Amino acid sequence: MDFRHTMKGRRALSTVAITTGLLLTVAGCGGGGSGKSDKGSSTSSSSATKSNGGTTQSKPPESTAAPLAEVKGSGLVLTVTSAKRDGGGFVTVEGTVTNNTSALWVAAEWLGDERELARNGGSIAGASLIDQKGKKKYLILRDTSGRCLCTQFTGGVRQGATADWFAQFPAPPADTTNVDFQVGSMPPASIQISDGE
Repeated sequence: MDFRHTMKGRRALSTVAITTGLLLTVAGCGGGGSGKSDKGSSTSSSSATKSNGGTTQSKPPESTAAPLAEVKGSGLVLTVTSAKRDGGGFVTVEGTVTNNTSALWVAAEWLGDERELARNGGSIAGASLIDQKGKKKYLILRDTSGRCLCTQFTGGVRQGATADWFAQFPAPPADTTNVDFQVGSMPPASIQISDGE
């Protein structure tokens, strides 16, 4: 009888372990995009759809909303497409960068001056939000190992190519909606923060 109870207990523990493993696997696969750059390729992408038993490629509908801001400098065009305040106390800023220089762009000047940021490679880690009204500067959030919660331009951005980027910052006070987005030697981009969903 003790043997039977022991076997039931082991089976129950095995079932719990397998179920937990499957849940973690499914959770790790879910969520879609991480917002990270796709190694400097163009922002246009395709999604596969089934049609008559075969696979056809179709482009997703392009966003018709005007960008929040666009600034130019050093042969680059930086576009900010959204700045949303999330319930977790942070702001996610997203946009694109287009390389109009005559060479591969590796984002070295966008990395930032802090020693901790050196491990982020070519990234947008040196960006900041400036609250002129509250006289505060907000730096990009980082994880516990010092990696920025932002895009890393792995492999750089080819000449003429456009890459998506994102960056997360601590949220300014709720009554602050207008801030300046600043990165590297690019001119500041005045943007408006909206409330997320």
